[in-house]
Amino acid sequence: MEKLNVQWINAGEKLISLSETTGAIKYGNFKLSSGKSSGYYFDGRLLTLHPQGLQIVSSVFLPALRTLQADCVAGPTIGADPIIAALVLTSGYSGNGINGLIVRKEVKKHGMSKMIEGELNTGSRVAIVDDTCSTGGSLIKAIEVVEGQGCIVAGVLTILDRNMGGREKITTHGYKFASILRVDANEKIFAADFKSQLFI
Repeated sequence: MEKLNVQWINAGEKLISLSETTGAIKYGNFKLSSGKSSGYYFDGRLLTLHPQGLQIVSSVFLPALRTLQADCVAGPTIGADPIIAALVLTSGYSGNGINGLIVRKEVKKHGMSKMIEGELNTGSRVAIVDDTCSTGGSLIKAIEVVEGQGCIVAGVLTILDRNMGGREKITTHGYKFASILRVDANEKIFAADFKSQLFI
C-alpha cells in the first residue's frame, strides 16, 4: 500500500505538470456540464488522449484496481473511454486481464438496445472510472447501471475530484472513492495521496 501511495502522489505531480504544458488546466470563468460555475477548467481528455498522460493514469489505476479486486472496469462515455481501453490493454500484459465496459448516456436505439457495451457477467466486481468528478451525476448513473445488471461496484476512481459534492454523494452510499488530483477551497489543484482516501 505504501508503494502505491508514493506512486499515486508522484502521478498527481506529473499530471499537474503535463496539464500545464498541454493546456488541460485553464483558469477563467467556466460553466460546467453540471451547471455549476468554476474558476478553472480541466479538460481530462487532453491528458487521457496524450501518450504520457494516459500512461501515468493507467500506471496507478491498474494497481488500484488490483487492490479493489475488480474483475471489470467501467465508466461513462466518453470521458472514461480511453482510460478503460488503457487498463484493459495493460492488465492483459500480466496474464490477469480485466474486462472493459462502456456505459452509454442512453439506451442504444437499435440492435441489442444495450446500456452497457462489453462482456458483463452477473456478480462481477466492477470498478467505475472517469476523468473528473464534479457533482457525481454521471458516476452515480454508471454505478446504478452496473448494479442494475447484478454486479458489485468495487470502487470509484477519477483523475480529478473538483470538490463539488460528488465524492460525498458517492461515499455516503458506501462506495470507495479515490482521485489522483483534488481541488482545495481556493480552487487550487493538488496531488492527492492514496492512503488518506478510502483505501486505508
